[in-house]
Amino acid sequence: MFLNIILIIIGFILLIKGADFLVDGASEIAKKFHIPEIVIGLTIVAIGTSMPELVVSLTSALDGHSDLAIGNVVGSNIANLFLILGVCSIIKPLKFKKETRLFEIPFTIFSTIMLFFLCINGSNKELNMITREEGIILLAFCILFIIYNLIMAKKGEEFEKTDRIIEIKTNEKNTSPAWESIFGIILGIVGLKLGGDIVVENSVEIAKILGISEKLISLTIVAFSTSLPELITSIAATKKGETDMAIGNILGSQIFNILLIIGVSATLTPIAYSISYNSNIMLLIIGSIMLGLFPFIGKKNEMTRSNGLIFLIIYIIYLVSIVYFA
Repeated sequence: MFLNIILIIIGFILLIKGADFLVDGASEIAKKFHIPEIVIGLTIVAIGTSMPELVVSLTSALDGHSDLAIGNVVGSNIANLFLILGVCSIIKPLKFKKETRLFEIPFTIFSTIMLFFLCINGSNKELNMITREEGIILLAFCILFIIYNLIMAKKGEEFEKTDRIIEIKTNEKNTSPAWESIFGIILGIVGLKLGGDIVVENSVEIAKILGISEKLISLTIVAFSTSLPELITSIAATKKGETDMAIGNILGSQIFNILLIIGVSATLTPIAYSISYNSNIMLLIIGSIMLGLFPFIGKKNEMTRSNGLIFLIIYIIYLVSIVYFA
């Protein structure tokens, strides 16, 4: 077990350095090509930091471990929402742009509700089963989401562009060459992928040694471990003042975890769903709705430190409850 702990520490180092490369590279690309940072966060960064979830859920589904496949995504999204957004907003209040308030957060809520519906619908053998057809539906919405981001990237920042355009033109001469930024993004994603794999594999190994159930492993250790790239990347982005990228990373990861990861996994092999996850998905839906309300209550268009503290407390209570009732 000592070796597993050492390997987990190495994994953390890879995650931290990978996050730095990814954030810096993505930020440079956004500045150079006049792409809003929120779009970069919602696509490149979100997919890159979702790689551990994709690997774990896909492998789990193919190996017949449905609890791990579903629990990993649900647990990771809960960690992304309550833990990561909570911590980031405590570090620095997060300001929401118009398109985030009006489309991206509502689309996150929609995706979560759709997942819940697909999990519990059906009849006979398809009851509580995400079928191949439903997996294809999820992938279709994933493609629509990507198209939306491509349109947003093409438009630039038509919603709120004036101040940002001035800033881009001012800093444009200081940006790195495009190839260097792209290399940094690739290096960051590789570091996050390797670091995530190392942390997940050794965390699961320790959990098995301690005799923890598969469901509890998926909702806690695996979910938290696979969310480490999002956690490290979003904290790094927030500290660097790239709050748009931090928000985009979390919302994008939420959406890709559901539409892409569950979609791909279910398309390859139907995933059995346990109704014991109902309460977890309901918490995720309620939390997403709360996030959608934050920009309209209290301090306008902002997730404040107090909002973040509420989310963090909810996450702690959630962890204590699933461990206590496991």
